Parts: sequence; structure tokens; C-alpha cells
Amino acid sequence: MSNPAIRKIQIIDSHTGGEPTRVVIAGGPELGGGTVADRLEVFRERHDPFRSAVVNEPRGSDVVVGALLCEPADKCCAAGVIFFNNVSYLGMCGHGTIGLVVTLAHLGRIQCGEHKIETPVGVVTATLYPNGEVSVANIPSWRAKKAATVDVPGLGPVTGDVAWSGNWFFLIEKHGLDLSLATVDLLTDYTWRVRQAVNAQGFPEVDHVELFGPSTSPGAHSRNFVLCPGKAYDRSPCGTGTSAKLACLAADGKLAEGAAWVQESIIGSTFKGSFTWLDRAAGKVAPVITGTAFVNSEITQLLDERDPFCWGIRA
Repeated sequence: MSNPAIRKIQIIDSHTGGEPTRVVIAGGPELGGGTVADRLEVFRERHDPFRSAVVNEPRGSDVVVGALLCEPADKCCAAGVIFFNNVSYLGMCGHGTIGLVVTLAHLGRIQCGEHKIETPVGVVTATLYPNGEVSVANIPSWRAKKAATVDVPGLGPVTGDVAWSGNWFFLIEKHGLDLSLATVDLLTDYTWRVRQAVNAQGFPEVDHVELFGPSTSPGAHSRNFVLCPGKAYDRSPCGTGTSAKLACLAADGKLAEGAAWVQESIIGSTFKGSFTWLDRAAGKVAPVITGTAFVNSEITQLLDERDPFCWGIRA
């Protein structure tokens, strides 16, 4: 027997390099007008249970990244999007933008070519290629602090770079850890401890921690492990994380403008990145990240308020 009180949410799921993106294409909350950034604030303040319902258990999991499809305020854009995860909202999401573009193509809303996407932190440009790859020209990125050292309880001093790329990152090279799936629990514990110390000791805005080291895969320049805000690790090489890495490489003169950088994830998937200078004096670059996503399901979620876990299981 149907229940008219049950709310239906239309979802397209995809993954980019193993990292899931859950695009809400219909049934989302009414957020009013204004920019996507304005509507993010309405979402956060008035409709946060919807975020939890879509991505948290019992419908989702800690690793799922949500993307609410919106009408763009900027009419040059093909779409607007608000990204969110198990605990909060994201300014920008590289893997999620690739997933969004492939989803829009799956729905027949866009064709191959260049498309602008309005995000809460600015407009990005995505290019869909005939072979299914997507390039994302990210927002301006830069390193805010080189070699910041924090004292991490139980670990001692840890040194890393602080960088902005649509999200705030703390990037660590000298960690002495094996970046492999076999050590995920250890890597998660390490990066979570680091994040708490980084937030407490001068960088409260940092919500991603990125470890990087040598790659074992032919053609890749580096392997990384990225801890996301909700304590899940990124299965992809992380689009904004790769952008932050490119900003640091550029600042150190370790990668030439326009040169390719292949970033490998902890599960072996890769993104190809490059950058152009926007402002050498300020260290600002325009990163471009290229990867591939695949649609893997079309879902109708049901929100029934009689269900005690209708709005997700939240910590």
C-alpha cells in the first residue's frame, strides 16, 4: 500500500577512480534563489538532515560524496552543484565534478565539449571527451604555508604544506609510512591525529590531510593517501588534492608549467594533472585534472518519516 507521506529522491550513482559520487537529480530541498554559494548556506542551515539522509547509513556510507544538482545563477553554466559528505559540505570536489559531468551526459543533458559548472567556491570548466575522459579546470589554487610543523600527540613533530584548491589541505611528504591498502587503518589513524593537531595549532580551516610518496606504477609520478573530512579515505587520487599538490610543486619549481603530472591513488587509480600560472608572485596556479567516471546505478531513495533512521545515522 502506498504512503503519500513518503518522499522520493531521484539519484544517479557513479564512481571516479573508485570514489563514489551520488548526484541528486530530483527531489532535493527548495533552496531559493541567489548564487550556488548562497544556496549552500540555506542547505546547511535549514536542510542538513537531507544531506545526512542521502549519504549516510542506512542508504549510504562514510565514503559516499553527494552532489545536489542545482540551476546555476550564472547562465553561462550548464549546471550548478553543491557537494556534501557524511559530516559536512565541500567547497569543490574534483572527482565529484568528473562524476557529475558523466552523469549529465548519461542523462542526455550535455554532449562532448566544454561545460561550465557553478560551485560554491566559483565556476569551474569541465571538458567531456569522446573517449569518456573528463578534464576539470579547477579554481585558482595556491600554497598558503610551506613547511608548517605541528606537534602531534603520540607522533611528535610533523611537517607539511598548507594549500588551498577548493578545499584546505595539509600535505605531508616525510611520514615514513607505507602507502598501501594493507596499511589503511594505520594511515587513517595517523592522518586523523595530524588533522586534529593542525586544526588546534593554527590552521582550523584544514579538513583534508594528504600523504604522498613514490609510486610503484609505471607512468605515475606519485602515490597519495587523502583523508577526507568525515574520516573516510579517498579512493581516487583526489581532484582537489592533486590540485593542491600541483600548487606546491609549482611553488617549489619542481614541475614546469604545462607539464603532465600523473597522480596515483591508494587503490591504483590515476588522474593526470597540469597547471598554468595565474600569478607567479602570489604563487597562484590554474590546475587541470583529467580522469574517468562510470555511472553504476539509478536509484529512487524513499524518505519515510516513520522510519527512526529516515534522516541517516549521524555521529
